[in-house]
Amino acid sequence: MIAAGTTLAALQRQSMLDPVDHRILLCHALGLTRTGLITQSERALTGDEAARFAALVDRRLAGEPVAYLIGHREFYGLDFRVGPAVLIPRPDTELLVELALERLAPRSRVLDMGTGSGAIAVALAHTRPDAQVTALDVSPAALDVARANATHNQATVRFLHSDWFTAVAGETFDLVVSNPPYIPDGDRHLSEGDLRFEPAGALTDGADGLSALRAIVAGAPDHLVPGGWLLMEHGYDQSAAVQALLGERGYTEVQSWHDLAGIARVTGGRVRLR
Repeated sequence: MIAAGTTLAALQRQSMLDPVDHRILLCHALGLTRTGLITQSERALTGDEAARFAALVDRRLAGEPVAYLIGHREFYGLDFRVGPAVLIPRPDTELLVELALERLAPRSRVLDMGTGSGAIAVALAHTRPDAQVTALDVSPAALDVARANATHNQATVRFLHSDWFTAVAGETFDLVVSNPPYIPDGDRHLSEGDLRFEPAGALTDGADGLSALRAIVAGAPDHLVPGGWLLMEHGYDQSAAVQALLGERGYTEVQSWHDLAGIARVTGGRVRLR
């Protein structure tokens, strides 16, 4: 119970939350910046403020992700609105954006598969406004979030409702990127931490964790120009399997790249020059 009249300094001392979570939620509840929180440390909460913050604390202690509680998350220097319809963008995925940008020639055509919040597509379109970015998702609710994020970040992206390549039949791209569902069904991580609250269909393929990756590897050659790249994020222990999938399909320059934690996080290859 948080009582009206409690000062911000006292709240910090008695908090049951991680200090960073406490600060973010308190700033959100009171409409303060981080600096404001410091300079107003002796400010006393009103009854409404105490109730609002207490509700956020209860939800966080129950495990609900901070990003869902405040409604947004930063990714690649941009602000993304998030909610239970989409995964929370993670810093690891910025590696995929960096690798894609390194391979973008002027006015390249890019396809982002399973866009979710639109984080990858919007980051690419915002950084390279000359690129023609298309983003697909099977979830109408996710596409609504992604469109709002594109508008919010003043990025031009074509969004399509699609089960993988269905909506882009006959189209080709210079680059295909994807952060698909890759957690195996029954994996213990699905019942831990933030993942408990995120959409299961965006996390797991309901099988061995490779079925979505197989579909993308198999379908991409029909939608990539000769020499075009396919880049995919995957699980911490899947790089060898994904490299094998690409090799079996005849991709060249197959390789994996490591994230800041030293984990092989993205694997890709090129379609052969014809």
